[in-house]
Amino acid sequence: MQKKLLEIKNLKQYFNSGKPNEVKAIDDITFDIYKGETLGLVGESGCGKSTTGRTIIRLYDATDGEVLYDGVNVHGRKSKTELKSFNRKMQMIFQDPYASLNPRMKVMDIIAEGLDIHGLVKNAKERQERVYQLLETVGLNKEHANRYPHEFSGGQRQRLGIARALAVEPEFIIADEPISALDVSIQAQVVNLLKELQEEKGLTYLFIAHDLSMVKYISDRIGVMYFGKLVELAPAEDLYKYPMHPYTQSLLSAIPLPDPDYERNRVRKTYDPKSHNYKDGEDVTMREVRPGHFVYCSQAEFKVLQAQHANN
Repeated sequence: MQKKLLEIKNLKQYFNSGKPNEVKAIDDITFDIYKGETLGLVGESGCGKSTTGRTIIRLYDATDGEVLYDGVNVHGRKSKTELKSFNRKMQMIFQDPYASLNPRMKVMDIIAEGLDIHGLVKNAKERQERVYQLLETVGLNKEHANRYPHEFSGGQRQRLGIARALAVEPEFIIADEPISALDVSIQAQVVNLLKELQEEKGLTYLFIAHDLSMVKYISDRIGVMYFGKLVELAPAEDLYKYPMHPYTQSLLSAIPLPDPDYERNRVRKTYDPKSHNYKDGEDVTMREVRPGHFVYCSQAEFKVLQAQHANN
């Protein structure tokens, strides 16, 4: 059985809490991430995917709930030393390769910043060698070390972001839409690089995106978010074969295929949250319909889904 690296329990992230303009960016979500796997997190813009990633890594303080990393609460009280040690284990690749790199720093210093903070190199020569090594790992070369971020293309900048995340040798990386700002041909290169690095270094990923075909390619399991709620969680193949929540079905019906005949006849499903007709006080929660396949539903919906998928 795989080891749980992260346990997210009843996580909530509310902005302007208690005010009339309160926003429930993450509303009581629970899931696990296993060591060595890639968990994809998908959903439309504004559904809370990036906020989930930022709250897990403690860039935001959670309103409520727990994030357990190797059994230790990420949001618990920590000394500076404990926080530093934790920050080394978890790293983030940010969505915008243009905004996430300091334009006034050379690549050498951008990548080596983590090495300096955590004291992972003894002298300038070792620092330089480590940066050269990281640049080669992500498909760049040592001549790039003395350039500034504006001298690189979008794909190269994202590679620099990956090198910076890898510098401190983390166990877990949150990739927050790492390919959304890139050309399609470059997207495949970056995703393949992430897969190679995972195999080489035994990394665990939370891969946040809204490109469903790319998420299927890289993920072992996929979670679907809607309005701050996790509505479906299943192995990647299972989710695409047997989408159960109406919102997941709607998302999958929107994936275009390079087939004119299919596109001409494709029926786009729309999702109306009112169609559930949940009553006040009704127990709506994540339920396991098939082994490892969880759906956010009521008891009545659960029975219907079980009957529908009994023979699959």
